[in-house]
Amino acid sequence: MDSPLLPHGVKRCSTWAFFFWTLPWLALLAWGGLSAFLCLWKGLNQTNMSNVFAFALWIVFDLAVIALGAGAFFTGFLTYIMGQKELKNIIKPAVIIGFICYSGAMAMLGIDIGQPIRGWFIFWHANIHSMLVEVSFCITCYLMVLAIEFIPIILENRKLEEIKELRIFGHSLHEIMAVFAATGTFLSFFHQGSLGGMFGVMYARPFAAREGFYIWPWTFFLFVLSAIACGPCFTILCTKLTEFFSRKKLVPDSAIQLLAKISAWLLSLYMVLKIADYLGWMYGIIPRSGLTFESFFREGPYGVYLVVCEIIVCGILPAIILMVPKGRQNQGWLIIACLLNCTGIVLNRFLFIVVTLAIPVMPFDRFWGYLPTWQEWGIGFAVIGYGFLLFSAAYRYLPIFPKERELNPITE
Repeated sequence: MDSPLLPHGVKRCSTWAFFFWTLPWLALLAWGGLSAFLCLWKGLNQTNMSNVFAFALWIVFDLAVIALGAGAFFTGFLTYIMGQKELKNIIKPAVIIGFICYSGAMAMLGIDIGQPIRGWFIFWHANIHSMLVEVSFCITCYLMVLAIEFIPIILENRKLEEIKELRIFGHSLHEIMAVFAATGTFLSFFHQGSLGGMFGVMYARPFAAREGFYIWPWTFFLFVLSAIACGPCFTILCTKLTEFFSRKKLVPDSAIQLLAKISAWLLSLYMVLKIADYLGWMYGIIPRSGLTFESFFREGPYGVYLVVCEIIVCGILPAIILMVPKGRQNQGWLIIACLLNCTGIVLNRFLFIVVTLAIPVMPFDRFWGYLPTWQEWGIGFAVIGYGFLLFSAAYRYLPIFPKERELNPITE
């Protein structure tokens, strides 16, 4: 049945099948909603955050999804600024994924600050010397940019396109999309970098402290590079997951391979610089702090294995797979490499956020472990449920894959 709400010339599952598909994601949203209500009603005592762990699970989720959502601004930069026209076949899902990641991150931050009704204080009473203020400004502005980029995609719905004014408005936005792509690149570069720079200037925490260039620690540049290296891989993963569940070919291999190749070079460069950063940290900052590399891992569950896993398993290995043409052309290896790359970025953010705060920095300090409460997990997983719901609805009702009809002709 060709419903007027669905994209023209493509097949979608029945309404009942789609309803049952949404149930687990609605359950995650309900869990998150209950958790958020308890945190807003009873306060942050519903969490295990403390004076030691002011940054905890929500910030790990927050920084991870912001990095994974970097595929939106970087794919937009490659498409509209660098002229990689082949990526127009995947730019729409990249924008939607970016919008999901950033709006989800903003929602988590609203709970994390404890009193979201006072969130506007960040902008009105700004501490101009704080990197987090710059991050708040850039993330908020970039979410607005993503919303503007999402609007013309929404207006391509068959029913909405029947309204002449909306159709003209959507086409007009398409014409100036390069401006928003450039703006998004500018905003994303600085907030991705400042998130890393914030940890690099924590000189009282030698696990995170770094040297750098002028006022920017190396972590500023490494966070930017890691985000643009993993963001495209997350876009590929989401696309492949959609192809798996829909049992269709949605994006030409040429677009996927181009994105994977670019990600391979960026990930390889990031690995070289990250290893150099670790070596400089181990033989420079740590000895000057009167510590040794092993002293950071002498107690608790956070062992050296985390660093080995980040660098070798989730860094060097996927970089090799993606760099080798036969490796990235094999669907299985491509998915494994993208999955490892994305896991590596989450692990990197976890190390900087939780492990940095857990490790003692004074002889009289003790190790502080951190175990999130079910409320914290609920709010984190609610973002995943929200992402599945929004992307599923976008795939069902919007023509987000331009080549879908061509790659999957309907035969009567």
